[in-house]
Amino acid sequence: MRHFFYLLLLSIFFFSSCKKEEETTKPLNILWLVTEDMGAYIPPFGDNTVATPNLSRLANEGVVFPNLYSTSGVCAPSRAAIATGMYPSSIGANHMRTTSNTKETGLPKYEAVPSPEVKMISELMRLNGYYCTNNYKEDYQFRAPVTAWDESSKYAHWRNRGKNQPFFSVFNFTETHESGLFEPYGFRQIETRHYHSGDRNYKWKQNGLPESKNRIAEEENPVHISKDTKFKVPPYLPDNKVTQRDLWKLYNNIAEMDKQVGAVLKQLEDDGLLESTIIVFYGDHGGPLPREKRLIYDSGLNTPMIIRFPKKMKAGTKDNQLVSFVDFAPTLLSLIGEKPRDYLQGQAFLGKYKSDKPRKYIHAAADRFDAETDAIRAVRDHQFKYIRNYVPEKGYYLPITYREKIPTMQELLRLKDEGKLNETQMQWFRKSKPKEELFDCVNDPYELNNLAENLTYKNKLKELSSEMDRWLIQIGDNPDLPEKELVAKLWNGKKNKPKTSAPNVVFTNGKAIISSATKGASIGYKTNPKALSWRIYTEPFEVEKNQTLLVKSHRIGFESSKLMVFKN
Repeated sequence: MRHFFYLLLLSIFFFSSCKKEEETTKPLNILWLVTEDMGAYIPPFGDNTVATPNLSRLANEGVVFPNLYSTSGVCAPSRAAIATGMYPSSIGANHMRTTSNTKETGLPKYEAVPSPEVKMISELMRLNGYYCTNNYKEDYQFRAPVTAWDESSKYAHWRNRGKNQPFFSVFNFTETHESGLFEPYGFRQIETRHYHSGDRNYKWKQNGLPESKNRIAEEENPVHISKDTKFKVPPYLPDNKVTQRDLWKLYNNIAEMDKQVGAVLKQLEDDGLLESTIIVFYGDHGGPLPREKRLIYDSGLNTPMIIRFPKKMKAGTKDNQLVSFVDFAPTLLSLIGEKPRDYLQGQAFLGKYKSDKPRKYIHAAADRFDAETDAIRAVRDHQFKYIRNYVPEKGYYLPITYREKIPTMQELLRLKDEGKLNETQMQWFRKSKPKEELFDCVNDPYELNNLAENLTYKNKLKELSSEMDRWLIQIGDNPDLPEKELVAKLWNGKKNKPKTSAPNVVFTNGKAIISSATKGASIGYKTNPKALSWRIYTEPFEVEKNQTLLVKSHRIGFESSKLMVFKN
């Protein structure tokens, strides 16, 4: 296990045009600040509707990336891509969710099953000596092995790491989630969390408790933006009091999330770690409104990203390269000087192993959402997006029960039934879809004017269609494959979910040798039952006489083994 890495200075890490400087042996920390369901609705990306002082500070001191795209317009598949560096539709992770709506689908609960060499990026970071924490949402379309994180809970924090150990910490903020638009409107309850480091007690307030907690009455909530604000409404939504109120909620939620970001940044500064940490802010996909979340228009895929490098490297600049969520895993490894693994489907956009060729295309997919099934694939370059609809006889709008809790969605349906939607707003409710669509996303940012039949763009249509064919073959994605057959494929034709073989421990010459018959299984062990983290087994290790070992093995997508107890 590496505990120290030879990292090139930031100028080499991030921008190949900068000159080389001397190397340092001290690894940098990495902090991810992740919000949910949010398009580029903040001042650093040109939307000045509500002030976000903390995110604006990050942008002023860092680099703005306007062309980050999720692999899906919804969270679980997108988070699967981030966690593994694999396209969701290549590992069985693209249906939202794999464990829900079994009554409607008639399918068993299942998990994505990547090839055996695939590990969560956090586990790879741990193998490189990083203390890895997640606070606290997972939602990867599979259960994380015990080896994935040192801590994954609402109490997880870098402050629990070993002295001078570098950290990779993820803080998830739920304020901007789609459910934040539901009525009655209110932030989730706030609790005080206690963190211990040495002889000090730390307190931190953050929103984000589970939905089961009671919401606070609206009048008790902080108001960050005037309710009298006149909001700009996208043309696919009606501009009336209902939509205006939902937009007020949306921006008020963003401002509240910005406060929580500020709380984490203050902790980082209080600990003296600001200038030894790469800070990354991003959303898990596009916006929460109807015709945004779950769709593969830019409104559902494009999400803001800001990266602040130590010493404010390249402060206040913009990087226009295309970035996909599958690029996060290889980029993390590249940033710590580790060559990305060959199986990863993305490419590093920063660091020592930054790709020599900037990404030319991003790809996305949409399949089942809750109880409603579709099959859509998309490819986009810097200007144009090509969409292929595999079930053209089905309309774009899907009656998602959860989404219909949003007042604007209810209003859309009411106006539709009354025949009061205009032509643009009715597009989403067409009873069928064209097999192919082509949009000029620069001149038609809302993707309303299909150019697929326009001969002027036939070469672009052919180019992007060919790129989609290449991509589907490369990642092994068959959009026509029924979900039932997908499950059979993931389970190797068996009726039941595969199980990870129990670990075996052999004690010899004062050392423990652990193995599992399941190829690709990660093995975690503890020598102290009260230890916070499971260690990752990589090689035989010394054990004391009569020492007890707790051991679990787990391959992603399989049932984990039972907890096994061994004694030397």
